[in-house]
Amino acid sequence: QVLAWGLRGLRGGVRAPSLELQCGGQTLRTPPILNLTTNPNFPTNAFLLPLHLPAEEEYVPPIWLRVLDTREFGYRPVVGQACVRGLGRYYWPPPGQGKPPSGPAAPSGLGTRWAQQWGHQGQQGHLSPPHPAPHQAAEEEEDEDEDDWWSKFYAAMGDKAKSRGRTGRDRLKIYSCELEALPEFEGLQDFCQTFPLYPGGHPTGGDDPVGEFKGLFRIYPLPEDPAVSPPPRHFQQLPPSQPQKCLVRVYVVRAFDLPPKDRNRLCDPYVRISLGKKKLGQRDQYVPNTLEPVFGRLFEVTGTIPLEKDLRVTLLDYDVVPPDQEIGTTTIDLENRLLSRYRANCGLAARYRTTGPGCWRDQLPPTRILEHFAHSRGLPAPQFSAEGTTVTFGDQTILLSQFESDPPAHQHPGPPRERLALHLLRRCHLVPEHLETRTLYNSTQPGMEQGKVQMWVDIFPSTLGSPGPPVDITPRKPQRYELRCVVWNTRDVDMGDVNLIGQQMSDIYVMGWLDGLEEQRQRTDVHYRSLQGDGAFNWRFVFSFQCLAAEELCVTPPFSPQEHFWSLDPTVRKVPPKLILQVWDNDKFSADDFLGVLELELSRLPQPARQPQNCTPNPQGTPQSPWPWRGARVPSQFSLFRQKRARGWWPCTVQDGNKRRLSGKLELSLELLTAKEAEERPAGRGRDEPNMYPKLLPPVRPEWSFLWLQAPLRTLRYGIWRQHRGRISLGLALLLLLVLLLTFVYATPGYLAMKLVNPLESWRLGGGWRH
Repeated sequence: QVLAWGLRGLRGGVRAPSLELQCGGQTLRTPPILNLTTNPNFPTNAFLLPLHLPAEEEYVPPIWLRVLDTREFGYRPVVGQACVRGLGRYYWPPPGQGKPPSGPAAPSGLGTRWAQQWGHQGQQGHLSPPHPAPHQAAEEEEDEDEDDWWSKFYAAMGDKAKSRGRTGRDRLKIYSCELEALPEFEGLQDFCQTFPLYPGGHPTGGDDPVGEFKGLFRIYPLPEDPAVSPPPRHFQQLPPSQPQKCLVRVYVVRAFDLPPKDRNRLCDPYVRISLGKKKLGQRDQYVPNTLEPVFGRLFEVTGTIPLEKDLRVTLLDYDVVPPDQEIGTTTIDLENRLLSRYRANCGLAARYRTTGPGCWRDQLPPTRILEHFAHSRGLPAPQFSAEGTTVTFGDQTILLSQFESDPPAHQHPGPPRERLALHLLRRCHLVPEHLETRTLYNSTQPGMEQGKVQMWVDIFPSTLGSPGPPVDITPRKPQRYELRCVVWNTRDVDMGDVNLIGQQMSDIYVMGWLDGLEEQRQRTDVHYRSLQGDGAFNWRFVFSFQCLAAEELCVTPPFSPQEHFWSLDPTVRKVPPKLILQVWDNDKFSADDFLGVLELELSRLPQPARQPQNCTPNPQGTPQSPWPWRGARVPSQFSLFRQKRARGWWPCTVQDGNKRRLSGKLELSLELLTAKEAEERPAGRGRDEPNMYPKLLPPVRPEWSFLWLQAPLRTLRYGIWRQHRGRISLGLALLLLLVLLLTFVYATPGYLAMKLVNPLESWRLGGGWRH
């Protein structure tokens, strides 16, 4: 039995082609297709060809397919040919004589899986779907109103940090290859296969096919006794062969492993979608300087299938001067997805919700989809109870409580009958809500991969009504945050200088910035002449930055300097939000001395110590709770994005040989505010106005904490007198005594000489006095 569905992509001026099939000395000719431009399908699709074939498969002759065109005067040139070998995959035994093959040509394989999984063997068997595990039930019922599609994506990727803690990995299936490459979906050719046509029947020298034939074969034995009725024919319930107008939604999520195209070993990719003569995608919507772009783009295009069946997704590299370089292209056959009985036109969602972020996007509700599924497999139509909590499928009765032990906790769960129908459909081996990974190829380098793109496609025929709202996969936008860090005190900082009298001291100040935002570098004032490594500052750092809160990544600003002068755009980097604080020793006539560094990642902050003596660089294990009788343990790390505030002592370290050692301790208070909160609660840098939240008073520092150049006498007073005043007093006394002694020694010879000579007496005796 032959299913001749249609011809695709015939080259040249083909007018009215027909198909000629030859096998085992028998020939089958189909009616010609009168107008390829309006309907490339055959007017009659199902044919029966009796053959005499050997029982051994290796001796079965091949099937030759020839496409002939109809010209004037009975001329029928050959347009293309194909040879089909290995007909064993098309063998279909009579009912009751074994199971049909599960290869790609078994359209009822899905019904077989249904019967095996649900116990539906004709009118026998018993249905016993398993009850969900308690943790699975709670996971299914968790509220995701605040989650976006990217949370679901990162949860499926196993990235808990970016998925906001979601663990429902079964809600989005990510395939590592194309959807048609998955064996469980039979290449999406369960309804009809695609046979490429070549001029000689076989590809020679890398020739491209001249067209395609879409069809399928079924080979089954006929009874030798004419009185025995033949087995039922296949290809009885066929979809309409007329072209269908469809709305196609193309979701392009991201690409990776792209080849570099620019001199900076990067590229500026953007997406272009083409279906028939329609093209979507703008050059200015490129992602600059990356080999792993995140697009998050939705393209909607209408097309008539099968006249416009090949969807091409192309990635191009943006250049200032066109034309842009093509990175790679992937082609999707929309007709196979629309005709497949695995329902590949729209992936089956995990939940049925009437509104909200996870709103049902399909055209048909689950009950209608279940009816079509049963009809296409020859199963009885399901009968639901009035409440919708029970369904009868053949002789089986299925309860909603077998799938949902508790009422759904999320909002807008939908009617019970729709939820029950969806639970049944999810066990029918249909294509789930998914994300496929497609390989890109370039015609200039055939056979070489040019990267991969992750995407999915939804196809909605216009005859089935309006589809649901599209999925919002817009990339997460960074939000403005403000980090306020108050440096209160320091303890046990290394001494970097030696004063005039040999004492170790440091002129301490603290410098801070966020990683990637060095232009916002800030520093405190200087605590002069710290003799024990203690410093008091009461100084506020204020850092404004943009951050993806869900992913907890800091986005560098667009005005950051470009990596190369030929770069079109600055490279936007995403780095973990990390606060870097450095302790320095201030010097006036030489370079400042580095004393220590503290790096705090805001998403994984270590627990601070409450007292400086408990602050160590390597905390051992998880710290105990301050209330031991409660038995609770404080986590060793926390996220400032969730806790918002923190205060305590953190250790500063410095590299000493091959290891890091403790070089000081910082008392800090950290507060993270959104842009709105920062506007409502303003605060200035340092101790500037507005000095609020909290109000910072000038620090209380020792009297000797000052710069010696500004007051040299005070330096002598506090540096020498206060510590050595006893010695100085004794030295002054001894000096005074020495001066007195020296004066006495100096004056004694003259005095003695005066006493011995007595010049006044000699003058008196010589008559110096006359009466």
